[in-house]
Amino acid sequence: MAEQEETTTTQEQPQEVQPVKKQRKIGKPIHDLLEGDFLSKQAVVRNLPFLFFLAVIAVIYIANTYYAEKTFKEIERTKTELKELKYQYITTKSNLMYQSKQVEVGKQAEKLGLKETLVPPFKVYYTRDSLTGKTTEE
Repeated sequence: MAEQEETTTTQEQPQEVQPVKKQRKIGKPIHDLLEGDFLSKQAVVRNLPFLFFLAVIAVIYIANTYYAEKTFKEIERTKTELKELKYQYITTKSNLMYQSKQVEVGKQAEKLGLKETLVPPFKVYYTRDSLTGKTTEE
């Protein structure tokens, strides 16, 4: 009977459950790289959409770089043109100011045969009747 008790106690005791070790997936890519499996047809086909996406992104990046350089050159060219126009404006303005002086206007008028008057200007007074041609004597 003692033997039966021992067998029943061993049967009643639950057996220890051993944890199952999971395979590490971290080593698989390294293993595939070292063996050359990453170049297999299956891996390439699986990653083809991602490769196309990367190619499109690269083309967009290159195009954006060219566009940015073109825009920068255009801005610099416009800045230079603006600076030149500003200098031209200042030169033209100073020439106009010089030629607008009374002495310079007199010299230009003399070339055309006009003479500067020596009589100072005066006010002309008029009445409403003088504009219509009527005189008050009538």
